[in-house]
Amino acid sequence: MTSPAAPARRVPEAVHRRRWAILGVLMLSLLIVVLDNSILNVAIKTISTPAPTGLGATQSELEWAINAYTLVFAGLLFSAGLLGDRLGRKKVLIGGLVAFGAGSALAAFSGSPAELIGFRAVMGLGAAFVMPATLAVLMNVFERDEQAKAIGIWAGGVGLAIAIGPITGGVLLDHFWWGSVFLINVPIVVLAVVLMLWLVPDSRDPNPGRIDPVGVVLSVAGLVLLVYGIIKGGQLADFTDVTVVSTIGAGLAVLAAFVVFEKRSDHPSIDVTYFKNKVFSASIVAIALVFFALMGVTFFAVFYTQSVRGYSPLETGLLLLPLAATQMIFAPRARLLVDRFGNKATTTAGLVVLAGTLAAFAILDEDTPIWILEVIFFLMGAGMAHVMTPVSVVIMQALPREKAGSASALSNTFRQVGGALGIAVLGSVLSAAYRNGIEGELGLLPPGARHAAGESIEATLAVADRLGARGELLIGAADDAFLHAMHVTALWGAGVAVLGAIVVAVFLPGRTPTSEGGDEKQELVSAED
Repeated sequence: MTSPAAPARRVPEAVHRRRWAILGVLMLSLLIVVLDNSILNVAIKTISTPAPTGLGATQSELEWAINAYTLVFAGLLFSAGLLGDRLGRKKVLIGGLVAFGAGSALAAFSGSPAELIGFRAVMGLGAAFVMPATLAVLMNVFERDEQAKAIGIWAGGVGLAIAIGPITGGVLLDHFWWGSVFLINVPIVVLAVVLMLWLVPDSRDPNPGRIDPVGVVLSVAGLVLLVYGIIKGGQLADFTDVTVVSTIGAGLAVLAAFVVFEKRSDHPSIDVTYFKNKVFSASIVAIALVFFALMGVTFFAVFYTQSVRGYSPLETGLLLLPLAATQMIFAPRARLLVDRFGNKATTTAGLVVLAGTLAAFAILDEDTPIWILEVIFFLMGAGMAHVMTPVSVVIMQALPREKAGSASALSNTFRQVGGALGIAVLGSVLSAAYRNGIEGELGLLPPGARHAAGESIEATLAVADRLGARGELLIGAADDAFLHAMHVTALWGAGVAVLGAIVVAVFLPGRTPTSEGGDEKQELVSAED
């Protein structure tokens, strides 16, 4: 009896032989995009310190320094994915790396928070062309039976970057000025470009879509208005303010117009028909909510460890290590749980664990043993790893490989939008709760200084430092107000993660009986509305 013929190989043999080396280069490109945000997380306190140590950035300016990057990134991902499909993913990837490196060098020498925000936007422009191209190239150099494993390793690279970033940032801030956290990107970019030219093959979509400039403008404008309104509400501690309500309303209206335009366009940035697939939609929602929680938590966790607990940037980076290490360890292995229990059980459990760890921040105070925080970070990383890998595989395999750029762009757009909204929403909840808690203690200050001093714990501590002995009571009040604000914010984040768990429990498929081979994966991603 003759054995069945092996399936025809769609990847050229020369490319197939060096696929793992190519994956390494793609992970290096991914590394700098993720590394930048994770490095910045430990640097935000330093950047908020008055010159010459930092830039004296306010909490809202810090939120914009992060969100200028993520909003440009998210807004341009679809066009970047389409350009990669049209012009060639390798060319677009190299161009994005060069733009990212240039933006990093300029950001390092920013003279004001406004300059830093502008150069971070340039970095977001470059990153928008890097991220979708890495996954699109991956899908074109691996055969389908190895794609899940490759994506798992790729997702583990995110954990590696999150691990390296805070520690690298801490070392740099201990020895150099704050701009070094951006300058470190430049040599990595140079190495990545050289290896890219040498190893990575080019690929493109034989039938690429047209660029959608109207859709790009509407999506970016809508997101910027929405996030600006949310951040402004936190800054004022008043979400009923006319400016806040009108800006958020305008952002939602522009985003609604974007959706309507995309539905009617014959060359949309987002093909909304993809979302008729409930499995695909639930996966997109899950990945957005994971990054909503991650970015929001790391934003306030840094102030907890450095401002309240007194740890240095390097020590904070080491404290974040369990969060990163567990993602790096578990992300490549999450597919084993999917094979055994299915996407629904694995992803729902991951989001439930994430919700529990977020809620656990509500028990932390200034004297909590630090090992408890480490356990929380460990479990949080494990939960995230068992969400990111399964949903990334579902998203990437839901579309034909020729549309890999579009699938990657969708995944990363919602990842970045989730992260931006996490910082905006949870940062604003933190800011509003903190101001409400500290306002009663600022009565001794001149009326003009009270508003600025109440915006963040760093602003209050800066005032307390200038008051000398009279400011000691203010330090204790600032710590108490921040801890209360952190507890409120953590519970909001936990609620969002619970919502995500409900969505995936309802809409993701369970384990199917046909689990012997690749058929199960195919059934999981082909379930239609």
